[in-house]
Amino acid sequence: MADTVLYEVNDGLATITLNRPEAMNALNIEAKVALRDAVRTAAADDAVRAVLLTAAGDRAFCVGQDLKEHIGLLAADREAGEGQTMSTVREHYNPIVRALTEMAKPVVAGVNGVAAGAGFGFALAADYRVVADTAAFNTSFAGVALTADSGVSWTLPRVVGPGRATDLLLFPRSVKAQEAYELGLANRVVPAAELRAEAESVARALAEGPTVAYAAIKEAVAYGFSHSLAETLEKEDELQSRAGASEDHGIAVQAFVNKEKPKYLGR
Repeated sequence: MADTVLYEVNDGLATITLNRPEAMNALNIEAKVALRDAVRTAAADDAVRAVLLTAAGDRAFCVGQDLKEHIGLLAADREAGEGQTMSTVREHYNPIVRALTEMAKPVVAGVNGVAAGAGFGFALAADYRVVADTAAFNTSFAGVALTADSGVSWTLPRVVGPGRATDLLLFPRSVKAQEAYELGLANRVVPAAELRAEAESVARALAEGPTVAYAAIKEAVAYGFSHSLAETLEKEDELQSRAGASEDHGIAVQAFVNKEKPKYLGR
């Protein structure tokens, strides 16, 4: 994979690192392709039981689209009478967000700095966000005369409510770490120097946990947002049957009886 994105698997934990710190981890085409491929690889690999999505440097998690590259592509589109530049949403952003949200394993975002635009979207697509106290979130889209992409119109209202989401989208601003925690954008806020270790600790704990149950929890929460109580109860029944049939459930019950800590297999 391109070195704009680093990919490593260690003891069931896949770590995906955006690696353009000199550009605040802005997303040029090379980085978008590499990130899409890395996330898909992690999702498909049965040896991966959790994913940590983070970034190099201490200024930015990801500031979204690389506007320096973008402006050149827009000019080329105008000259050719085409509109290929904005196909990046379909070709890159949508597959990345779907892979993050739909993979049957938990995803932790270690937000080390500014998360703006699509960077904000990718952080929101994670199941759990550990955020440096120096980090901030910004929708950014309206500031460059664009609408939401990278799943933000779906994820943001579910985290902060439709009213606050609309406010943050219409009037982009920097949401600092403490406010992000209060709004639910951050699950944990830690000193910047401790961010990588804390995010990795959270992700590793999930990688050692009951993977089938975690996948069912992700599916249940997503399903419940758009279905009735009756439909959701049926889904819970289906998912609980699946989790109850897992090896890990048997391990957990036996460990409880034996007053031991369970050692999950992820199946």
